[in-house]
Amino acid sequence: MTAEPLRALPPQFPVLLRETVDGIAVLTLNRPEARNCLSEALIAELQAAIDDIRDDTSVRAVVIAASGKAFSSGHDLKELTARRADADGGRAFFAQMMTACSAMMQSIVKLPKPVVAAVQGIATAAGCQLVATCDLAVASEKAGFATPGVDIGLFCSTPMVALTRNIGRKQAMEMLLTGESVSAQDAKQMGLINHVVAAGTERDAAIALARKVALKSAHTVRIGKEAFYRQAEMSLADAYRFASEVMTENMMARDAEEGICAFIEKRQPTWQDR
Repeated sequence: MTAEPLRALPPQFPVLLRETVDGIAVLTLNRPEARNCLSEALIAELQAAIDDIRDDTSVRAVVIAASGKAFSSGHDLKELTARRADADGGRAFFAQMMTACSAMMQSIVKLPKPVVAAVQGIATAAGCQLVATCDLAVASEKAGFATPGVDIGLFCSTPMVALTRNIGRKQAMEMLLTGESVSAQDAKQMGLINHVVAAGTERDAAIALARKVALKSAHTVRIGKEAFYRQAEMSLADAYRFASEVMTENMMARDAEEGICAFIEKRQPTWQDR
């Protein structure tokens, strides 16, 4: 399988690669020379890919990986700094970039399919945010995670949103206030990632994890993922009320009927994704 550029970009410089492995879309950040920092073009390509995958029934899960030694070092600071020459000092462009990046991150959460990060190296600032935004994450034992914006006078406020929805407040504040790197093992203990694997195997491990979910009913996974994120923002009573409604509707689905019957009859279910 050969990864192909998503958009009509110069073939020698595709910033995002896409390939399909057994119904799993593998999106690879492809700016290794810039440590895969999230430029305007790369954010746009990620958004376009997510939008395309949303209604593609042949895709049952997504893996986000990266080329080179770094997963992603965050926003493209050179690109941002260049816009300080604008008449408004860059304010409009900065707002546009943060809004676009935040929208792309939210699109991953709203995507009705599981998204798994495959982290081979450092994931810092918005790169750490991207890992935290994915539903699941597998990291190399050599990976590291940090929100070091405080070191350059730019607090990692948008990465903070995803980070604080993954790990404890004290741990998040320490990362945000010190900017220090966290090892893969510590990130796993914090709950930022799911698994730590041998260096060089993280992509295959992420695909294997995505494949496990891809074997389930796509209809059930869609219901479950949406409900997970919605209930997380509710009070306990509201969350139980909402979850009870979801369970009731889910029970009426064809795949729930089939899955329960298959369990009782001790056979494998045949999903119809409805």
